[in-house]
Amino acid sequence: MELQVTQENFTRALSNVSRVATNKAQLPILENILLRTDNNRLLVAATNLEVASSNYVGAKVVREGSITIPARLITEFVSNLPKEQINLKVENDHLKITCGHYSSIINGMVADEFPELPVIDKKTSIKYIVTTEDFKKAVSQTMVTSSSDSTRPVLTGVYWHSFEGKLYLAATDGYRLSEKYLIDTKTELSAIIPASTLQEVLRTINDEVEEIELLFNDTQVHFKLNETEITSRLIDGIFPDYRQLIPKTSETEIILKKDDFVRITKIASLFARESGGSVTISAVSETKTLSIHSIASELGENTSEAEAETITQDGTVTLNSRYLNEALSVLDGDRVTFRFSGKLSPCVLTDGSKSANYKHIIMPLKS
Repeated sequence: MELQVTQENFTRALSNVSRVATNKAQLPILENILLRTDNNRLLVAATNLEVASSNYVGAKVVREGSITIPARLITEFVSNLPKEQINLKVENDHLKITCGHYSSIINGMVADEFPELPVIDKKTSIKYIVTTEDFKKAVSQTMVTSSSDSTRPVLTGVYWHSFEGKLYLAATDGYRLSEKYLIDTKTELSAIIPASTLQEVLRTINDEVEEIELLFNDTQVHFKLNETEITSRLIDGIFPDYRQLIPKTSETEIILKKDDFVRITKIASLFARESGGSVTISAVSETKTLSIHSIASELGENTSEAEAETITQDGTVTLNSRYLNEALSVLDGDRVTFRFSGKLSPCVLTDGSKSANYKHIIMPLKS
């Protein structure tokens, strides 16, 4: 193999795929990145057997071929080279890299041992095209409530599914739940994408990516972001029937400025660290005030108040302040609707608009 690439394009490709490379002891080749010519392009790819990431780079190919190279070494080496043409030449499982006054030989492994990259059939798969902005918003708003508990795998992902002609994303860790409407759809979908895969896609998005193509089959999901492609296994299992947990109506509904709610929550959480983040929220309809009370036995206590636009009925509920902070951080708009019924029913947060397409549910603590 012999070819030329630009330092900028090669660096971008290596940094995109190298995060997927893993150091699984039983398969040392998974620590490597695959370099393989493809007509007048260079394929740069890595896999950990769960996720595969590949990137094509325009190249001047002198001789076809392939090799695998340690991911960390080549990524860091190339990123430190000057922004000039890089010459790559393979000789006997060694990759010779020259760029300006820099020259290096890296020991590689034959590409024959590299796992076959997953392929998804475009003709038989379900396809969606989503704007980058909508994708980033939907994933960020739902991934925050996914679980990290590996004993319940279905909760460690985000559930992409169709319902009554709309495509939704949902995630829950058993203590909170989020649901986001993404786009209208005529196809039926039910798929759980690992949160770690979605995190990798978010990291790969750059300013040049305007839309993302998604392909789903029974076991895999494929993302195409311009020259970068990421393929991941789906999580096998049935996601909980979460819609029954979302209250249709609530006794107490509060609408207030998001900035005010964020401020009093953050202040209250400072005093709630010793009590597992527990804060008590009280709504008083007569004075239209929402207050948050927290106690730290050794430090003291705090009550913070905010003025509300609307409070339908007095009510009190105890929540985890971290969950509340995280919910407020991903809500859109400058107003928040916060509703609950008594001390034990789920609390629902949406933005202040009537057409809110994102719901965030938090289960209360027993006070």
